[in-house]
Amino acid sequence: MERLTEAQQELYEWLAEYIRTHQHSPSIRQMMQAMNLKSPAPIQSRLEHLRAKGHIEWSEGKARTIRILRPQKPGVPILGTIAAGGLIEPFTDAVEHLDLANLSLPPHTYALRVAGDSMVEVGIVDGDVVFLRPVPEPDHLKNATIVAARVEGHGTTLKRFYRNGDRVTLKPANPKYNPIEVSAIKVEVQGTLIGVWRGYN
Repeated sequence: MERLTEAQQELYEWLAEYIRTHQHSPSIRQMMQAMNLKSPAPIQSRLEHLRAKGHIEWSEGKARTIRILRPQKPGVPILGTIAAGGLIEPFTDAVEHLDLANLSLPPHTYALRVAGDSMVEVGIVDGDVVFLRPVPEPDHLKNATIVAARVEGHGTTLKRFYRNGDRVTLKPANPKYNPIEVSAIKVEVQGTLIGVWRGYN
């Protein structure tokens, strides 16, 4: 199958998510806004290419009839491992998908598999999968929120978030670990915890 360009892939992924969430296809104007375009021509071109490559179809002359022919892999992408102990570097590409078709989760939810025991006192243990939601306004985070936070020069960790002025403290939920205290500019909050999944073999 012919590969999609980056622009076509971006539109396809956005369309798939929009249709999955809203149960109908968006307007051209909505697609323009989502892709930060001021003209409908690039959207129409990308749609034609997506149709020609077999990823979408629509009924001629009928608005909002786009259908996804090759749905993305079902479930929540597990994007790697997050440290609940020290700090480790996460992956950026999905390495697994957890199929949760019957569970309602917010759009753009992603997952990380926990490595370590620094959050055991809040019921998060080594091997669990944590569900996270991206943070649009990290400056408005409430203290004590459990977050995935990237610490400059170190990696990403799962901890409780506290901010006091220009300092951030990432606190574990296990007394054998020390809090991480750094300047706020060195911390990027990548997601807030919305759920935990544990499998039993």
